[in-house]
Amino acid sequence: MEESGAATQGEAGNNTCVRDSAENQTNEAAGEVSSQVSDPGAGRKPDEEPGARYNRLKLFDKVMQKSLEKLIEHASFNRFASTFRPLYKKNPQRMESIHKQFIEELQKAIQDDTSRLIEEGALEAKLNELDKLERAAKKNPQPAWRPTGIPEQDVCSFMMPYYQKQEAYMRLELKKIQAENAALAQKVLAGRESIAQTENCISEAVDEWKASVTEFEKLASSLCPADVFNV
Repeated sequence: MEESGAATQGEAGNNTCVRDSAENQTNEAAGEVSSQVSDPGAGRKPDEEPGARYNRLKLFDKVMQKSLEKLIEHASFNRFASTFRPLYKKNPQRMESIHKQFIEELQKAIQDDTSRLIEEGALEAKLNELDKLERAAKKNPQPAWRPTGIPEQDVCSFMMPYYQKQEAYMRLELKKIQAENAALAQKVLAGRESIAQTENCISEAVDEWKASVTEFEKLASSLCPADVFNV
C-alpha cells in the first residue's frame, strides 16, 4: 500500500510537471505563431511582396511539430506504465523498451501522414493561392461577403452566380449544336437534290436507250423482212 501510494504521488507529480511543461511549450508556440502572423512585416523592406513576409508552409510545419511534441509529452512513460501496471511490475526494462518503440513508431507515423497530406493535398499550392486571395482582398475596397442569417438567401446568393454561368454555358452549347444541325440539314438537302438529279439522268438515259432499241428493231425489220427467209 505504501509503495502504491508513493508511486501514485510520483506519477501525479510527474504528470503535473509534464502538463506544466506542455502548457508552457504550447504558449511559446502560440506566441511564436501569433508573432509571425500579427507582425509579419518586421525586418523586411516596404516594397517586398506579402509572400516574402512569412512562409505559410514552414509555419504549418512548425505548428504540427509543436503539436506532435505536445502529444509525445502527454504519452509519458509514467502514464504508459500506469495503464499497463501488471506488465510494468513484471519487467520494467521491457516496458520501457516497448514505450520507447511505441513513441518512435507513433512519431514516424504522424510525420509520414503529415507529409502525405502535404503532398497529396497540394498544400503548398493551396497556401500560395491563399496568399493571392489575401492580396486581392486587400486591394478590393468593397466589404467581404457575410451571411445574412437567412439560409435561403445565403444559398441563393452563393449558388445563383454558378447557375447563371451554367445557363450561359448551356445556351452557348445549344447554339453550337443548332448551328451544327443546320449545317447537317443543308448537307442532307444537297445530297437529296444530288440523288434526285442522278435519278433523272438515269431515267432519261433509260428512255433514250429504249427509244434507240425500238428504232433499231424497226430499221432491222424494214431492211430484212421475215418472208425473205421463208423457203
